[in-house]
Amino acid sequence: MRVLLVEDDDRVAAALGDVLRRHGVLVQRVSSGEAALAAHPVDLVLLDLGLPDMDGLAVCRALRRVVDVPIIAVTARAEERERIAGLRAGADDYVVKPYSSAELLARMEAVLRRSHRARPDGAAVPATAPAASASVTVIRLGALEIEPGARRATLSGAELKLSRKEFDLLAVLAGAHGAVCSRELLLDRVWGATIFGSTRTLDVHVATLRAKLGDPDLVETVRGVGYRMRSVVPLP
Repeated sequence: MRVLLVEDDDRVAAALGDVLRRHGVLVQRVSSGEAALAAHPVDLVLLDLGLPDMDGLAVCRALRRVVDVPIIAVTARAEERERIAGLRAGADDYVVKPYSSAELLARMEAVLRRSHRARPDGAAVPATAPAASASVTVIRLGALEIEPGARRATLSGAELKLSRKEFDLLAVLAGAHGAVCSRELLLDRVWGATIFGSTRTLDVHVATLRAKLGDPDLVETVRGVGYRMRSVVPLP
C-alpha cells in the first residue's frame, strides 16, 4: 500500500512514518499543501489539516477533485463543526489527535476495504454501491432519484454532489423505502466494519447528508435504533 502523508510537523511525520513502514506501508511524506497536490499517485492520503501554506480543507477539496482514493483527515481539530467541514470537503474519515497507531491502521484498512476493489491489472477503482442497492436500476422517492450503478443521485433534477460514503449511506437508507435502518446495519453496509472507538463518524455523515439534501427532516433519527428516510421526498 502506498500512502501520501501530508504533515508539516517533522517529529509527528517521523514517528507516524516509522509505524506505517513497520506495517509494510510505502510512505511518501510531504509537508505542504502545494507539495501534496503535486505528489505521485498513491492508494490513500493521510492529511493534516493544519498546514503552513494552505488551508487543509482547501487542500482536501483540491485533492478530491483530482484523485479518487480515500482521504483520512488527521488533525487536532476536535469540534463537531470541524469534523463536519472535513467530511464535506471530501475526507472519507476523520481522526482526532491524539490517537493510537492501532486505531489509525484499522481505519486505513476499513476505508480501503470499502472504497476500492482491485482491477485485473492491480490498480484500484472506487467500490460499487452497497450490495442491497446495487441490483436496483433506479430508486425513486418523489423528487429524489438514485442510480446505484452509476453512483448518481438527483434532487428535483439537480445532481447532488456526494462523497463516496454519503452516496452509499443515501443508497442504503433510500433502498429501505421508509424502514428503519439500525446503526449496526448502516456501519456494516457503508463502512464494512465496526468503527473503532465511537460511531460518531456515522452521525457526522448523516449530518452532512441532511445538509446536502436541504431538509434535515428527510432523514429521521429513530432514538436508540438508527435512522429512517422518508419514503417520499416532496418536491421543493
